[in-house]
Amino acid sequence: MTFKTFRFQTLAKLLLAAAFLGLGLALAEATTIVALGASNTYGKGVARNQAYPAQLEVILRGKGTPARVINAGINGDTTEGMLRRLDRAVPNGTSLVLFQPGGNDRRKGSMDRSAEIQSRLSARGIPVIVLGNEMLQGLPHQPDGIHLTPEGYHMLAEAIAPRVAGAMGR
Repeated sequence: MTFKTFRFQTLAKLLLAAAFLGLGLALAEATTIVALGASNTYGKGVARNQAYPAQLEVILRGKGTPARVINAGINGDTTEGMLRRLDRAVPNGTSLVLFQPGGNDRRKGSMDRSAEIQSRLSARGIPVIVLGNEMLQGLPHQPDGIHLTPEGYHMLAEAIAPRVAGAMGR
């Protein structure tokens, strides 16, 4: 191996290491937001990148806010189920939770555990923005009349982006 080849390989390795370090720092600086909910959080009937959490992340990043939005929505979930999985769904270091309890408690005759979820998150120092079902009114829905279309999820993400940015201090 010539000195020129050695120098090129060393430079390439340093550049690669710097790129990985930069990517790691960018991810470390990104604010973690968890969207906790049921089917309208999950994005039932649409692709994952069309659900409101994914669209919100794109909107926030487009406005210069480095955020990672974790979609912790599960179709058909109740607030009891959300409470049971809360510690797994909301990792340490989470900066904000978007909580959309949905309507499954009423539909399934389950007890509403929303207050307990909010209390546990508050005890962990994690702010919560509650997205009530009224936020879904007037948005485009799929034929079932319950779940939003991709455009409806985009409109929801656009509507809540300023509140999310405000809660993050941006």
